[in-house]
Amino acid sequence: MLALLLCLAPHLLWKVAARPSPWPRRFLGLAARAVGARVSTQGSPASGDIFLIANHVSWIDILALAGASGAAFVAHDGIAGWPVIGWLARQNHSLFVSRDRRGALAGQLEGLRDALAGHQPVAIFPEGTTGDGVTLLPFKPALMAVLVAPPRPMTIQPVHIDYGAAAPEIAWHGDEPAWANVKRLLARKGGLPVTIRFLSPFDPAACADRKAIAAQARETIAASIAAHSPSSTPSVPV
Repeated sequence: MLALLLCLAPHLLWKVAARPSPWPRRFLGLAARAVGARVSTQGSPASGDIFLIANHVSWIDILALAGASGAAFVAHDGIAGWPVIGWLARQNHSLFVSRDRRGALAGQLEGLRDALAGHQPVAIFPEGTTGDGVTLLPFKPALMAVLVAPPRPMTIQPVHIDYGAAAPEIAWHGDEPAWANVKRLLARKGGLPVTIRFLSPFDPAACADRKAIAAQARETIAASIAAHSPSSTPSVPV
């Protein structure tokens, strides 16, 4: 709440002046710290227009990655209706997509193309859901179709969000309600180290199709997970 009070007024002033607002990024970074995340980065976001593809463990991913990169997110449309959270997500130019509605993909691709036409980084979690903190789920390539012919030259950058040994403990998976997961994580004692690893970027033009884009991004993230999990090899199903 303190972070929101600190950032809201200047954000609204930036909007009135029709200027790109830096305050959503600052708010999300402060919010990450407020819930216990202690974020460090390895590497840095690529220069120019970038599309970030990351693994997904927790709702904290959004706070940490946005604070580190300034990215807007592609999120499921249920979040749009959440009190306060939905409004805050829109301030950061989130694009809401339906997981279930048939025939919605064309409109979602058009919305994503519009988002990419701006210069704000755009991030997606192509697993489509959070996992158990250990397993890297298969990537869903549907929304990556927009990268086969992006509105301007884009660079794709895979991102590994790493909670270390705490990942299984804080992961949001199974049938756990959102409020229960939030309560559990906020009750957790101590800080939560989170490392955002910006991995080697690549040009989507070098990939044959959206499936090739998804495969290359996934292989890069899986290699980083394996490299930073010396005590156990992560489960990476085909």
